[in-house]
Amino acid sequence: MASEKWPEAGKRSLIGKRLTRLDGAMKSSGRAKYTYDVSRKGLLHGKLVFSPHAHAKVVSIDTSAAEKMPGVKAVQLMIEPGKEVQWQGQEILAIAAETEEQARDAARAVKVQYEKLPHFVVDASPEKAGSNGRPLAEQVTGNPDQGFKEAEVTSEGTYGAPVITHCCLESHGQVAEWEGDNLRVWASTQNVSGISGEISDGLKKGGVDVPASNVQILTPVMGGGFGSKFNADTWGVACAQLAKKAGRPVKMMLERDQELMAAGARPSIHARVRVGAKKDGTITAWSSESWGTGGVGPAGNPILPYVFTRIPNRRSRHTRVNTNTGPARAWRAPNHPQMCLITMSALEDLAAQLQMDPLDFFLKNLPFVIEARAESYRQELLKGAEMMEWKKKWHPRGDKTPGHIKRGLGLSIHTWGGGGHPSNCNCTIRPDGSVEVFLGSQDLGTGTRTVIAMVAGETLGLPVTGVKVNIGDSKFPPSGASGGSTTVGGVSASTRRATTNALNELLAKVAPSLGVEPDKLEAKGGTIRVIDDASKSLTWKQACAKLGATPITASGQRAPSGPDGLISSGVGGIQMAEVSVDIETGIVKIEKMVAVQDCGLIINMKTAESQVNGAMIMGVTYALYEEKLMDEVTGQCLNPDLEFYKLAGIGDVGNFAVHFMTGAGYDERGVIGLGEPPVISPGAAISNAVANAIGVRVPTIPITPEKVLAALETTPRPPSAGSEREGGAA
Repeated sequence: MASEKWPEAGKRSLIGKRLTRLDGAMKSSGRAKYTYDVSRKGLLHGKLVFSPHAHAKVVSIDTSAAEKMPGVKAVQLMIEPGKEVQWQGQEILAIAAETEEQARDAARAVKVQYEKLPHFVVDASPEKAGSNGRPLAEQVTGNPDQGFKEAEVTSEGTYGAPVITHCCLESHGQVAEWEGDNLRVWASTQNVSGISGEISDGLKKGGVDVPASNVQILTPVMGGGFGSKFNADTWGVACAQLAKKAGRPVKMMLERDQELMAAGARPSIHARVRVGAKKDGTITAWSSESWGTGGVGPAGNPILPYVFTRIPNRRSRHTRVNTNTGPARAWRAPNHPQMCLITMSALEDLAAQLQMDPLDFFLKNLPFVIEARAESYRQELLKGAEMMEWKKKWHPRGDKTPGHIKRGLGLSIHTWGGGGHPSNCNCTIRPDGSVEVFLGSQDLGTGTRTVIAMVAGETLGLPVTGVKVNIGDSKFPPSGASGGSTTVGGVSASTRRATTNALNELLAKVAPSLGVEPDKLEAKGGTIRVIDDASKSLTWKQACAKLGATPITASGQRAPSGPDGLISSGVGGIQMAEVSVDIETGIVKIEKMVAVQDCGLIINMKTAESQVNGAMIMGVTYALYEEKLMDEVTGQCLNPDLEFYKLAGIGDVGNFAVHFMTGAGYDERGVIGLGEPPVISPGAAISNAVANAIGVRVPTIPITPEKVLAALETTPRPPSAGSEREGGAA
């Protein structure tokens, strides 16, 4: 019988190859139908009314004028008078009308009276946060005071990353349509199998009792989520309520300003860090006080130092700052990019104090990283140095060459989990030879559909075109949300098991006609044949014809927890950046970025590289451009649009080089998710490269021209070799 284990390197027909995505042509030609493209008979358009204030009490809501306007068919309150709004952009009510323009005009006609309340919108220091700050318990390991006494060189600095938003190409939204007591929702979601219950619960609270089994979610394609689209959200429930009231389908997609103000953001983290080492570069102590905001709710507890969690003497304390801004949501590798920036910046500043090449410094201190990752990091750092020509290009901090263009190198190390989520798959083999697999998963645009086809094709000995992949429907076998880099592990394991089980049923049917036991057969090259004897074989269609009139349907599962021989978790990676900085204008240009990453067994090398390239583009964007700007006086967001909320363009990203750690020692681990890890290090690597280029640290990202020029004007140059300095980052 066929084994569910992944085939060995020399026996793979599809896995590990570079295959173009199955839906690439459909998407690039515009034929793919996203939620915004859904048009149902009698479709109405929904718009939201949201709070213009950061903090206020809703005194009254008057919708009478709006309800009388042309085209208006339904109004749904989302907050009752007497309640408080906690951020600019919080939803007040939704309106459905015949056209977008009519809905927008009606939304403007709604009269809401507010009683403004005091607000706090900036993640100030813990001292300035006052009652808005919530200090968490101090974490102490070893004896930090003694560790600093043993240090021969110390460095201090303040580092930080601001609040940024997700900027999904496709905004949040959905189309809701009722058929009797059944609700169908086309949603832009990364949780196809999970939000039916949320919508059901929300409707019940509003007086509409519909079981989750009656709510069907459809997401054939979607335009990005990055962690912001796990939930049904208030607007998802409101859209279904409008459709129920109007008796017609309703489409409601967020406008870009609502998207940036209310649909999620990555929390900020700032920190004051002190770190000490021996003159040979051995780290002896770490101390940090950090703070940050996730808006009105918690933003997690960052662990500092990052990756170097085995430094023997360390102390860290974090303060959560509550602000009247939109709530935080998971943002590709939650908290990791921020923790990485702070840690790697502080350690590179220490290396500069030591006048030590940071590559040598990081290699020397690998005993202090996560133990299981140490050897991988060593190999990755050496490979990255080779790709970057590090030893040829690196120079001590501050480029002394003539002219106003200064070049520099920086590096960073990161880690991630990436285990698979729970997933179920059904595989059907029909007598005519057609094959279909069914999973209630979603493809965020990462190539999940293609990965599933490759796993199924590998198992059944078919090309990817020989398998029809059905995903994006909550009526299919449930699969987990796409978060934490868990999708590829979950769906590949469940698909492998379902297709193996189906194949074994087919082999049992075929074996008598080939005169052997089923365990002597294999599926290969579009045939069912005797192992090591291709002369005894049937074509795939001939074999399937043996089923008579009864197809085979088999299921497979990635269990919710416990060990799984097909997948694992825990990866490490490094990145290096080369930048040039114009010290007259402050403009930073990315010359080259190198990423070296392990992620276990790679299913599709082409999409894996695409994941890393996309992550580095996001990294360049948050390192140099992104920041959600809040006005302390008015409490309003100053840049809720893509004109002033800056993102990197094609000319801003430089040249990328990607290398995967594969082969012996890596492939045997099975599949591990790749979505998050490569987005973690770019900010730190770029920040370190800028410091290496200009000789001073720009303490916070984004590294704008203004910040570069300010750092050059106000920060002293690094001291002479071997000296000790307290205060001011090197």
